[in-house]
Amino acid sequence: MNTLFAERFKSARLLNGLSLQEVADKLENKITRQAIYRYEKGEVIPDSEMLEELSKVFDVRSDFFFRPIKVEIGEVEYRKLQLPAKEEIIIKERTKDFLSRYLEIEEILSIKVDFVNPLEGFPAVSEYANVNQAALLLRQNWNLGDGAIPNVAELLEDKHIKVVKLKGHTDFDGLQTKVNGIIPVIAYNELRNKNKDRIRFTLLHELAHLLLKFDSKLTHHKIEKLCHQFAGAMLLPEKALIQEIGISRNRLELMELGNIKKQYGISMQAIVMRANVCGIVGDKYKKEFFDLFESNGWKSDEPINYNNNEESGRFEQLIYRALAEELISISKAATLMNLSLQEFKKNYLTM
Repeated sequence: MNTLFAERFKSARLLNGLSLQEVADKLENKITRQAIYRYEKGEVIPDSEMLEELSKVFDVRSDFFFRPIKVEIGEVEYRKLQLPAKEEIIIKERTKDFLSRYLEIEEILSIKVDFVNPLEGFPAVSEYANVNQAALLLRQNWNLGDGAIPNVAELLEDKHIKVVKLKGHTDFDGLQTKVNGIIPVIAYNELRNKNKDRIRFTLLHELAHLLLKFDSKLTHHKIEKLCHQFAGAMLLPEKALIQEIGISRNRLELMELGNIKKQYGISMQAIVMRANVCGIVGDKYKKEFFDLFESNGWKSDEPINYNNNEESGRFEQLIYRALAEELISISKAATLMNLSLQEFKKNYLTM
């Protein structure tokens, strides 16, 4: 018990990015740094009153400290070359915490899924033509046709890829990894992906990292560009793009781009990049377009928005299912949602 508490205490501390002294400060020095150190070493378990105080500091339920975690995070690839070490630890701990609860509800429901890479055996990619072909093959394997993908997060979850929403360092877009060596995970930073179209693009960019093999001679910058192009090809296939704007254009209207954005869930800027790489518009127009967006401050917030739902409700759905089948109590459901019993009843139960 002491070992389990010590591990979970340290996880809670790291999850919040706090030092031992900072924990003591937040507790207003009700106990010393040395006493907190003894908690983390498993030498002492706090009494119920202090446990409640620690739960408030770490924003977790008190049973968090005694819940075994069965998650091992593999090598993590971020959409950023370098992150502060402290930030990496926070991201990993938050990912582990959510996935431990996710995998627990699947275990309770006896759900076992084996992920198979639908692009297994696809040759290493080195240029746009390769990623475009890979996107077409993936759409074919997943029976997506040439139309818009209504909800990317839900699609990935349906294909046994866990999607995690995090709040992290502002320079961190997304990551992909494998849990316990077999479960693929894609996470995105909601602080960097505030717009729904950007969330969709980030998820598919990370999907490229997850599914594709890249030519070993490619630079990091080139790989990132190919992942961008894969995401664009998944969101707006060339056949659909040509159907929408034709095979050759000198310029595109903003409202025209906005309507395509609202239909396919892809940013106006990504549409223009897509039209350029497909040979529909030239480099001159592309530069003029991006100069216009730069001068108007539209690079982060485009003048036309995409507002469709872009989240998966699978995790919550599994909790409701387990409740309905009386496999878990309301208290356990609240634990899995990392909410107090009162919060869970107020926000999630209507009957």
